[in-house]
Amino acid sequence: MTDDLADALTSVGPRLRALRQRGEATLAQLSATTGISVSTLSRLEAGQRKPTLELLLPLARAHGVTLDELVEAPPSEDPRVQAEPITRHGRTYVPLTRQAGGPQAYKVVMPPGQTPDDTGGLKTHEGYEWLYVLSGRLRLMIGEHDLVLGVGEAAEFDTRLPHWLGSAGKGPAEVLSLFGPQGERMHVRAKPRSKD
Repeated sequence: MTDDLADALTSVGPRLRALRQRGEATLAQLSATTGISVSTLSRLEAGQRKPTLELLLPLARAHGVTLDELVEAPPSEDPRVQAEPITRHGRTYVPLTRQAGGPQAYKVVMPPGQTPDDTGGLKTHEGYEWLYVLSGRLRLMIGEHDLVLGVGEAAEFDTRLPHWLGSAGKGPAEVLSLFGPQGERMHVRAKPRSKD
């Protein structure tokens, strides 16, 4: 048990007593409201009984507080990713994941007018990449293919194939990129194209 959790559970008893006394209720009255025996309530308030969810739910309801208020739960970690953007070869990479290893997500902003020569040519490396065009037009050179993708289009490929990406329009291209170690592939379900 973590120290924060132990501290939160230890402080429940005094908090229960203070809430009951503030409401000017006796243990017998609270017992009648919650269905919890007077002896259990007394032991909870004295810290002689460990609070359980089955005990805390009716007590929170009776006192008109949330469970978080009753136990003063420690604040949860901020889930927002607040990584600093990285700029390389005139491109901006905004990390969207904070865990090392496993699939990594980036928003990539590519300026217009770049060619493979500007960024070191077609590259190869271990991994697998999935791309989704958020705005602009993306030029994707991979192997012998030279493709242009528009907003809402996606591509996935083995990064051991020589590849390069850049803006294909007069403005920047913004792309969501998911990259993972070799063998990790994204599974995207899409509606099949109708045969017209």
